[in-house]
Amino acid sequence: MRLLVSITYSLCIIVKVLFCDQLPERIDSEYDNFDFQSSYPALMDSRRMALRVGLMTREYPPNVYGGAGVHVEYLSRELAKRIDVEVHCWGDQFLDEGNLHVRGAEPWSQITQGTQEKYKTALETLSLNLAQMKPLATIDIVHTHTWYVSMAGFLAKKLFDIPFVLTTHSLEPLRGWKAEQLGSGYAMSSWMERTAILDADAVIAVSKGTKEDILRAYPDVRPERVHVIYNGIDLDEYQKTSDTTALTKYGVDPALPYVLFVGRITRQKGVTHLVQAIRYLPPATQVVLCAGAPDTPEIAVEMRQKVEEARSLNPKVVWIEKMVTKPEVIQLYSNASVFCCPSIYEPFGIINLEAMACRAPVVASATGGIVEVVVDGVTGHLVPFDQDQTTSLPSNPDKFAHDLAEKISDLMADPEKARQFGEAGRKRVEETFAWSAIADQTIELYHRLITSPHT
Repeated sequence: MRLLVSITYSLCIIVKVLFCDQLPERIDSEYDNFDFQSSYPALMDSRRMALRVGLMTREYPPNVYGGAGVHVEYLSRELAKRIDVEVHCWGDQFLDEGNLHVRGAEPWSQITQGTQEKYKTALETLSLNLAQMKPLATIDIVHTHTWYVSMAGFLAKKLFDIPFVLTTHSLEPLRGWKAEQLGSGYAMSSWMERTAILDADAVIAVSKGTKEDILRAYPDVRPERVHVIYNGIDLDEYQKTSDTTALTKYGVDPALPYVLFVGRITRQKGVTHLVQAIRYLPPATQVVLCAGAPDTPEIAVEMRQKVEEARSLNPKVVWIEKMVTKPEVIQLYSNASVFCCPSIYEPFGIINLEAMACRAPVVASATGGIVEVVVDGVTGHLVPFDQDQTTSLPSNPDKFAHDLAEKISDLMADPEKARQFGEAGRKRVEETFAWSAIADQTIELYHRLITSPHT
């Protein structure tokens, strides 16, 4: 632990003293032209005049592949109606739209082009976190999302004496399967998350279950520093539509009822368990898998093998092997007889909000924050399962698949119950998960931290 602390503070010193002269070539030109040292004192005074938050994220449109990216997209736009917002993300994005300012940047080319090892992502992450320090001198508070940017918040707090807010969308200690994706870099991602979460002035948990997970995984975090603020949904954008253009485009038969999955191909999202459940569904049940962006080549191969096996039993399996556009996914939600979320770990599960907003009944695993979103017997069915204490994977995957199929079949066979669940789901998201309320809660937290001493 002493070694890690030493490394962390050494990074702070390196950035502060040498940063302007030591950046590799592959840094955004806006960052290169910023006169950090001469501008710093004036910027520190001027930033006190108006609230300006720096949101740090890996994902931001058009590069969104998961719930954290969806969260930051909508939160940033809602916050920008009230305060100045800078979004710093991975990519080449550049946007100035009212109070919203988006700046993308890329990891250092020496790392990106220097290795193909699995740990590359962890090294890229740290390089970009270092590079993103320059523009953060102008902000009042830094707010990070996921471990990919957590060290940016940690360093900004040390360098610029500003409060540091960290929203956790998942926890590395609870995702042991990430070693398959990151290799030895998993140890590094775990270190970055731990270092940041222990130092943050406030940690936002996206559900009550996530708060409990944080306090178990990191018992040194004081409970009063952890604040529950849910994810939200754009109620105007996500509405039921009768349009079936996207269904026809991707080979879905609009005349046949179907069960829908939307998400990435990862261990966490549990899509392979739904594929395994197909054998237990009534024959010729149409199953639509909108599943892309596999975490690893290994899980991509596994997914293909399982889909081929399922199709040998049921030819009505439609696999859309990419992440579709928002209008297209809204059509898929709106026309689904059942939406299935078989995640084995889910701090919140924003995907369920999207489905419920489009009036789709939900069958979901009873894990994490999902149980705070989907009301069992009201907006859908929850499916419990026993987890392996080491891997968090289902200890009996065949039983989990069978139980998923049983609840899906119940709703497929009872369209009226499914309709009632769908209507109740829409009502629930309208009453509880509007982005306007979530932005207000977040800004209130910002003000409290700015006006209070931080450690």
